Amino acid sequence: MEVLEALKGGKFLDRLVFGGGTMLRLCYGLNRYSSDLDFWFLKGTGAAAYVKKLKVYLADRYEMTDAQVKHFTVLFELRSRAHPKRLKIEIRKEPAAGHFEDRIAYSPYDTRQVIVRVFSLEDMIQRKIAAALDRKDIRDFFDIEYIARKGEGLNITRETMASLDRMLHEFKPKDYKVTLGSVLEPAMREYYVKNGFAYLAEKLAREMQ
Repeated sequence: MEVLEALKGGKFLDRLVFGGGTMLRLCYGLNRYSSDLDFWFLKGTGAAAYVKKLKVYLADRYEMTDAQVKHFTVLFELRSRAHPKRLKIEIRKEPAAGHFEDRIAYSPYDTRQVIVRVFSLEDMIQRKIAAALDRKDIRDFFDIEYIARKGEGLNITRETMASLDRMLHEFKPKDYKVTLGSVLEPAMREYYVKNGFAYLAEKLAREMQ
């Protein structure tokens, strides 16, 4: 929240769309821990000049532990003087595409509130489905189920549904206890250790009929 507020104050959020797990947590109430800040450039943003200015701005306020301009992304890793844990900011170079809306980012552990431009839930579930198919990360399946529970449809082909269904049934008890459990509160961890992705599996089965 501190970094989001700093980006807002420096008008850097004006050219970005906020996405990813942390956005879902801060703007839509996702009940798992996520700490990286993931952004996409708005179409027409002069990325080179933007990144140069942002690097100077962040270095003046935080300890910069890493800064890289990669082929597809721009990466900054920061450490606050008040907080020892490092924070990663990643900006995709590809222009953001889809439906955007303004949301209030907030945390129950902080008094700050920041208005940010974010992807809609309709877009986020599609992005999470694509990510799940690509990297098979259990956290993406958790996010898909969370968004689906909020009423968003999957809007995917039967073939994609079958792939998701097969993959979610491949997760082992350790995946729920350790990989997913490490980013959940105790009560939520206990639920998923016991039930897995029963809701999502049932939804996929119903829509494949």
